[in-house]
Amino acid sequence: MNAEPKHFLLKIENRIATVALDRPERKNPLTFDSYAELRDWFRELHYSDDVDAVIFASNGGNFSSGGDVHDIIGPLTKMSMKELLAFTRMTGDLVKAIVNCGKPVIAAIDGICVGAGAIIAMASDLRIATPEAKVAFLFTRVGLAGCDMGACAILPRIIGQGRAAELLYTGRSMSADEGHSWGFHNKLVKADELTGAAEDMATRIAAGPTFGNMMTKTMLAQEWSMSIEQAIEAEAQAQAICMQTADFERAYNAFVAKERPVFQGD
Repeated sequence: MNAEPKHFLLKIENRIATVALDRPERKNPLTFDSYAELRDWFRELHYSDDVDAVIFASNGGNFSSGGDVHDIIGPLTKMSMKELLAFTRMTGDLVKAIVNCGKPVIAAIDGICVGAGAIIAMASDLRIATPEAKVAFLFTRVGLAGCDMGACAILPRIIGQGRAAELLYTGRSMSADEGHSWGFHNKLVKADELTGAAEDMATRIAAGPTFGNMMTKTMLAQEWSMSIEQAIEAEAQAQAICMQTADFERAYNAFVAKERPVFQGD
């Protein structure tokens, strides 16, 4: 990966990248700069060989308060249609970059997770939250549509059409218990256990066949728009490619030797 980012925090250890927004005094809002830099970082991640999993972490007890009222929402009210479309396309490109980065992404959600922050959590592969986590898609609260950054496509696939419709129409908060029972959160843990739980999950995933993980993420995204027949054929091709990897042979040899396979990502 390139130089340290200027508009968000980044730590890479043991092939796990931990990303977090860095304005805890304001509950970590996004700005034009952090949107663009996160988009570019996730795009570059697709071509990185030094990261096998990503944690998008909370900071200071909150995940993200979404687009900054003063730095983003205020200026948007003065933009032309062409400028507004450039902005909304850029924010959507962040979601595309997360979905297409080739690495499993785990959102570790504490406290406030609203607006574009909720979208980032939604775009992640897995979500671990604390009981204090409050997730809300606030777009109708500011006079906009709930269809922002792919919410009307992705959220119903996670929690169901009716539940997604309620959240997107009303903008109300989804409690941690609701999020867990509806399948938005994979796990709830205490606040002081959140970092460890996310790191444990990331470590477990990164210890697996990373090429296979990349292929799994690719298929999870691409098969949304496929018929069953197309999906089965696509998975046949993907699995045949994975069967040519050294990790597949390592798994077989370890099984024969009654040992745990040690994957190397090739």
